Amino acid sequence: MTDAANPASTPSTPPPLPDHLSVDPRSPHHVAAVFQHDIGIRFNGKERTDVEEYCISEGWVKVPAGKTVDRKGQPLMIKLKGKVEAFYK
Repeated sequence: MTDAANPASTPSTPPPLPDHLSVDPRSPHHVAAVFQHDIGIRFNGKERTDVEEYCISEGWVKVPAGKTVDRKGQPLMIKLKGKVEAFYK
């Protein structure tokens, strides 16, 4: 029997989405295995593509504040509060 015959052991099965996730690899909330799949974020009923970090239980997302950057060249973030839903596309 091969692995292709057993759908439960497919490597493309996405891991469960965490409650708190960050795009920044330096963050302790970054999970590289999740980013191997397409992720969507729905904030207050609308899908957003500019989310850098989210927390479902606390109900917030962090998005860049325009083109403004800090002294290290990282974009400045603003925290928006509301209903957050994360899903695989």
